Amino acid sequence: MDSRTSASAAPASPLAIFRDHLSRGELAYQYDPASGRPVFHPRVIGPGTGNDDLQWRVSTGKGTIHAVTVISPRGEAPYNVVLVDMDEGFRLMSRVEGLAPEEVRIGLRVRMQVHQPQDGQPPYPVFRPEAA
Repeated sequence: MDSRTSASAAPASPLAIFRDHLSRGELAYQYDPASGRPVFHPRVIGPGTGNDDLQWRVSTGKGTIHAVTVISPRGEAPYNVVLVDMDEGFRLMSRVEGLAPEEVRIGLRVRMQVHQPQDGQPPYPVFRPEAA
């Protein structure tokens, strides 16, 4: 059978690899040796370089809140949305748990944990304040 038509011969997508790492409690990201920079969200080619030989690395899961906003939907509990600058040099959007939404501040050190939705949806990273 031709490798283009064989499902078992097809390489895993970057998103599938990312989710596989999350299922093991790891926050994975890619690194582009052509630019010397981290790449996040998972991609097939490096932005700006077109490099298709991106390397997978695992983050320590530590970062700093770059920006935060609190959403207060009418009739629902407020929640936060944050941009986290990871120590490895990439940024991602998520939320901080374990603090009241209005207590989350720019500069707060956080650590990633994997949230596994109960409805069978894929896991995703969330953050908690780093222990002092």
